[in-house]
Amino acid sequence: MTSNAFEIVFAVPLECGSCVDSVADALKKLDGIQKFDINLKENLVTTEGSLPPSEIAKAIQSTGRDAIVRGTGKPNSAAVCILESFDAKDFDHPVKGLARIVGVAPNDLFIDLTVNGLPKGTYYPSIRKSGNLSEGALSTGDSFYDLQPIEVNEVANLETTINSIGAKVVNDKDLYSGQQFLHAALNVNELIGRSIILSKLKDQVSPDSICGVIARSAGAWENDKQVCSCSGKTVWEERTDAKSKGIAV
Repeated sequence: MTSNAFEIVFAVPLECGSCVDSVADALKKLDGIQKFDINLKENLVTTEGSLPPSEIAKAIQSTGRDAIVRGTGKPNSAAVCILESFDAKDFDHPVKGLARIVGVAPNDLFIDLTVNGLPKGTYYPSIRKSGNLSEGALSTGDSFYDLQPIEVNEVANLETTINSIGAKVVNDKDLYSGQQFLHAALNVNELIGRSIILSKLKDQVSPDSICGVIARSAGAWENDKQVCSCSGKTVWEERTDAKSKGIAV
């Protein structure tokens, strides 16, 4: 947990005062949240603190309500990376990980890394100099920044499914998930267009490493969309469609 607080905005379906109370009770139990606001009219929950977005989302979802991250941190201080497998056997469901990046100060950022559906073990994440994925992780170039190892040791299940189209609901006792809140002495602007890989080998890129390109994402209050201009569906209708494709959270 970091002492640097940052803001996160979640879209949460709220119908009445009881909904507000149950979400508030769940958030009060979390160490690391300095303050929060629940807007019943706008269906938004805003937190300020030092916890990773994934941990707060799980707490909200424990009340029986969904939670979608709509923005983190200040403008131009957030990014996201979807980690995929380039193995032919994973062609239909390549997504194995999600990294949410938020800058909290100059040369100071945190990465909320979640992975799912991998063999048990210690994995070594790193930011690569290139975002070239033409050969998967093997074409991402040299390491730009090595991150702390992540232990993948929790049995994968419905609750650990990655929040992305292309992810698969995994219910296999031989596959595991993991989550780590990683620190890096970098600026978000340095990372856009580069890539993150997750390798079984320390200081090496293994052929089966999962990887993805880092893209800018919305800061807090920069994404207030309720209806998608492409599909005409609300964020909750899109969420239902996504769940039908194997997304659990």
